[in-house]
Amino acid sequence: MPTKVLIVTGDAAESLEVLYPYQRLREEGYEVHIAAPSVKRLRFVVHDFEEGFDTYTEKPGYTWPADVAFADVVTEEYDAVVVPGGRAPEYLRNDPEVRRILAAFAAADKPIAQICHGPLITAAAGALDGRRVTAYPALEPDMRAAGASFEDAEAVVDGTLVSARAWPDHSAWMREFLTVLRAKAPVT
Repeated sequence: MPTKVLIVTGDAAESLEVLYPYQRLREEGYEVHIAAPSVKRLRFVVHDFEEGFDTYTEKPGYTWPADVAFADVVTEEYDAVVVPGGRAPEYLRNDPEVRRILAAFAAADKPIAQICHGPLITAAAGALDGRRVTAYPALEPDMRAAGASFEDAEAVVDGTLVSARAWPDHSAWMREFLTVLRAKAPVT
């Protein structure tokens, strides 16, 4: 059986935070599936940082098809999960199916890569208590409320949990995640 990685996402996810790991993992030989609330063409966004703007800006991004609905995900068929950021995690964390998925990966100690606002989903699944993480810096209070220890760093590795702040940290994030993933689930 091929080594499979699941990406959980939805509309308004950050384009780079979905497509960079998707392509990087495929380049390494992993089979990658995108899960969303339903099987449809997802609409991603692009976040950028503009001088004089207090927060990031958002523009329309790429579209991409979802392969599987959250309700149909059999977590035992996957070796790892990636949780991109953007605005998608704000509403996805309320979906009991995506919480089921993240809780199962955490309970099985399977590799989890999370970035930007993605840790909101992992927190909602109850999987951050006692863990070391990073996230988009504005989420520090949310991470602490979930019982995590927050670090402002490019990538934070806590066992099989690898987190990053946002898309500028992609290289460090994927380098660390691939180290964990190769050790736990090498390409077959």
